[in-house]
Amino acid sequence: MQIPKSHPRYHSLMIREKLVSAFRKGIVVPEGLIAHGRGECFDYILGESSRDFALEAEKTAVAMLMLAKNPVISVNGNAVALASEEIARLAKAIGTPVEVNIFHRDERRVEIISKEMERFGIPVYSRGDAELEGLESARRIVDRRGILKADVVLVPLEDGDRCEILKRHGKKVISIDLNPLSRTSRMADVSIIDNITRAIPNMLKFAEDLKKANKDELKEIVEMYDNRRILRNAILAIKEYLEKRAGELHD
Repeated sequence: MQIPKSHPRYHSLMIREKLVSAFRKGIVVPEGLIAHGRGECFDYILGESSRDFALEAEKTAVAMLMLAKNPVISVNGNAVALASEEIARLAKAIGTPVEVNIFHRDERRVEIISKEMERFGIPVYSRGDAELEGLESARRIVDRRGILKADVVLVPLEDGDRCEILKRHGKKVISIDLNPLSRTSRMADVSIIDNITRAIPNMLKFAEDLKKANKDELKEIVEMYDNRRILRNAILAIKEYLEKRAGELHD
């Protein structure tokens, strides 16, 4: 589909086209399309831009990943559909592997997603040779080289049940979720309330800025971070937007 750049919803429509194309390739499942629509609503209310609270979380996330002994970026179909190249570049910049972990799991789809990421020349884990205890969904199936032994896990477009279990296993969790009210956002150690198509490029910039920082400087960034404040500011931003729009309709 040809979408003119002059269209007021150009970027949003291009994202949808990416998802539809990935669906046809077997990367995304129908449920993923529904999940995207839910997130898109929050993006619209947040002004479709990376707000200050998102940028602070993104910088902290990069510092946390850089400090980690065994960091890993977990990807699902939607994440790969929307930001595969950017995720690969971030993985290279930080020196972390990527692991395929999907809720609607079948081995053929795991293989398709793995190959999509491997074409960027990064380590991609997808053996599924271990399980996270306490989780019943297919998300419990992990790679013992990656998520099982990771101390910090970046989970873009996550579901709340695995976030909770990852925390229970003693791991630090960084989420990318446009909904500050979701269980994932509320449970993560660092909650990035931003669109993944902006969040990952922002993190790449922070990775470049912080590559010369020493451990003490990175630790200070992480220690000064307050995730509850970030979530509160995101919710207040939604409140302010709705009040402004309601005010415009006042007689």
